Amino acid sequence: MNFQQPDFNQLNKPLSGQAGDKKRYISVAFFILSAVGIIYGASIYGIRANEIKVANKDKEETIWGKVANLFAVSSEKKMTLENDPDYTMPKPEDNRWDLLVLGIRGEDEIDQEVGALLTDTMMVISYDKETQRTSMVSIPRDLYVRIYGEKTDKINSAYEIGILRNNELGFTKKLISRITGVYIDSAIVVDFSSFEKIIEDLGGIDVVLDKPFTEAQQWGYEFSLPAGENHLDGQTALYYARSRFSSSDFDRAQRQQKIIMAIKDKVLALDLLSDPIKTLSILNTIRKNVNTDLAIWDAGSLLNLSRQFREADEKISRYVITTENLLYESHIQTDVGNIYVLLPNSGNLQGIKQMFQDIIK
Repeated sequence: MNFQQPDFNQLNKPLSGQAGDKKRYISVAFFILSAVGIIYGASIYGIRANEIKVANKDKEETIWGKVANLFAVSSEKKMTLENDPDYTMPKPEDNRWDLLVLGIRGEDEIDQEVGALLTDTMMVISYDKETQRTSMVSIPRDLYVRIYGEKTDKINSAYEIGILRNNELGFTKKLISRITGVYIDSAIVVDFSSFEKIIEDLGGIDVVLDKPFTEAQQWGYEFSLPAGENHLDGQTALYYARSRFSSSDFDRAQRQQKIIMAIKDKVLALDLLSDPIKTLSILNTIRKNVNTDLAIWDAGSLLNLSRQFREADEKISRYVITTENLLYESHIQTDVGNIYVLLPNSGNLQGIKQMFQDIIK
């Protein structure tokens, strides 16, 4: 193949008239055809004959594939909460009722180490209407998940973000539904001051401890409870449920479940529906201090809810999602620094979702 180097100096000479225009058109066309021919010929005879491959862990990719990927990236749809198959929104189940319970510090909290609306406690109470089995599952506040769109954060921020988006309960219920794989029917949010007041209105609660409990740092003095049966007033129950320096968040979740069960036992033992004055007092406290979409403001709904829990009294199973079953500890670099988080062992939410499906079967 004879290829003559063009004299580029001649290109600077002015061309005039139709002859100049024709020559200029031919030179441009020739340049374009030559460039296309070189690229096509190189792909057939040059580079393909000596294919260059770039190793990429488990697969190899040609250099042309690498170049193609540069263009493909821009057309790829970014992964968000809405299109991530791991966060598919489940459908309601007629035979199942799932209640989300959130505990927040509240704006009245004196020692505000974290936001008043961040969730300190999160659990899902599930009731199977056919088997009459009930489960209580605590979800750790440090679980790192998608929150909305491309935003990721600890799960304890969900309620606060829901308030900022003017859809506090609806937003949080949908997010927890996506994470657990079960449709959350109702939610209840309790701040710790109202939690204490409710227990006081009940006349205290009784808990049985397998071993002594001590919290030496958190409350300004050494708080302790002996092994065996303990009668707790509102403040003592609050200290027991919230103590965190002497043990892990997972241990605290188990103590919170114990307190919830003790409240249930006290309500059933008192038979509040036969004492309208005490019932109205507790309902008034709840109305003022609890945010919920539960229909508990009338006696009929309260009676139905009480009956359901009474029927499930001996069949309540309690679980805590921990690093001993479904999670592992890690740290993630964010805009606010390197934060401690909990992540699913499997890299996705399928293990958590399967657990919620299995526990009340």
